Amino acid sequence: MATQTPPSEGVVLFHPHFAGHDQISARTLGFWLYMLSDALIFAALFAAYGVLNNPMGAAGGPIATQVADPVEGFWQTCAVLGSVATYSLGTVALKSGNKGGVMFSIVLAILLAFIFLGFEAHDLLDLLAKGDGPTRSGFLSAFFVLVATHGLHMLFGIIWMLVMLVQIPLFGFNANVVARLLNLRMFWQFQATIWVILYVYVYMIGAF
Repeated sequence: MATQTPPSEGVVLFHPHFAGHDQISARTLGFWLYMLSDALIFAALFAAYGVLNNPMGAAGGPIATQVADPVEGFWQTCAVLGSVATYSLGTVALKSGNKGGVMFSIVLAILLAFIFLGFEAHDLLDLLAKGDGPTRSGFLSAFFVLVATHGLHMLFGIIWMLVMLVQIPLFGFNANVVARLLNLRMFWQFQATIWVILYVYVYMIGAF
């Protein structure tokens, strides 16, 4: 597996035939295990949403056709996929040791993520203003928890990226920083995957 070279050996970060212990890959494996547990949480939330998305679960209130806006969801999808694409370009710059390129990509990814969260907050606050909050029905509880849980994951990813903007100039591309950047890439791609599933299942199928 690829691994990091000591700082004294230059800026080349990866050597496919490095014979030492690969700390970065070990940490990446551990993070994969975390994401598997996160996937189970989202699976349970999707299942609850699917069961409650009916007139009985709505308790006389709105169901998906009244609360899901596929057009606004489309713009959210563009924002989250754009954020993932820009962050991924940063990991390309990482291979050549380009600190400026990595940090610029992270900043763009953060801005697009904030746009995504702005759309999401607008949707939820609009429902609350209409009196259709999570306490209105079982369906709305499932809808709010599913969407807000994903939003909280996105917010955590933004905080993580802000931390990396501090650590990159402070510590350079040492083993800890590189491992965190790679794990963050996996986390960010996972959140984009969850959103695409959510958009298709909730905003497209549910709305139509």
